[in-house]
Amino acid sequence: MSELPTGGTVRPITRWGAPVMHHELRDVTAFDDELATLVADMFATMYAAEGAGLAANQVGVDQKLFVFDCTDGSDARVKGVVCNPVLTLPDPGERRLDEDDEGCLSLPGGYSACARPDWSRVDGVDHTGAPVTYVGEGGTLARCLQHETDHLFGRVFGDRLSARARKKLFKQAAQIADQFDDDWPASRRHTASAEG
Repeated sequence: MSELPTGGTVRPITRWGAPVMHHELRDVTAFDDELATLVADMFATMYAAEGAGLAANQVGVDQKLFVFDCTDGSDARVKGVVCNPVLTLPDPGERRLDEDDEGCLSLPGGYSACARPDWSRVDGVDHTGAPVTYVGEGGTLARCLQHETDHLFGRVFGDRLSARARKKLFKQAAQIADQFDDDWPASRRHTASAEG
C-alpha cells in the first residue's frame, strides 16, 4: 500500500443541493501531484470536520475518489484512499442489515437511521494507481465504504430514506444550520462527528 499524502489544507465542505453532489462523477485518470494534493486536502478536511470519510465532490471536485479513516467490526483502525471504486454487497438473501444512525458532513448536524448491509467490499486503485481492496465486516467501515461510494455516483444517504424520515432529517439539520459557516470546517466555528 502506498504512503498516504499528508500536510493538506482544509477546504470548505460542499452541501447537499450543489449540483456536484447529485450526479455521477468522472473517473480518475491522472495519478499525479495534483491528485496527491487533493488527497492530502481531503484528509485534512475530513479530520477538521471530525468525519469518518469524505468524497471528492464534498470538496467540490468532480472525480471518483474518497478518503476514509474509521474502525472495522473488530475496532481496528483502517484508513485509505480509493479511486474509481467498485462496490460489492452480499446477495439480498444473505444480507444482514445494520440500521444504525448515519450522518453526512455535507448536511452537518443531521442524523437518521439508515439500513445498510453490515458487510461491504470496495475494489479500486489508490492515489498512485496501485490496486486496493477494502472489506468492511461490521463497524463503521462497512457503512462508510457504502456511504462514500454512493457519493461518487451522485447519491446522498437521504436518497435512501422515506419521505417522512428525509423531512425529519432536513428539519434537524436546519435547526442548527447557523452553527456551521458556509466555509465550514475551514472556519472551525463548529465541529460535528458524522460519516462522510
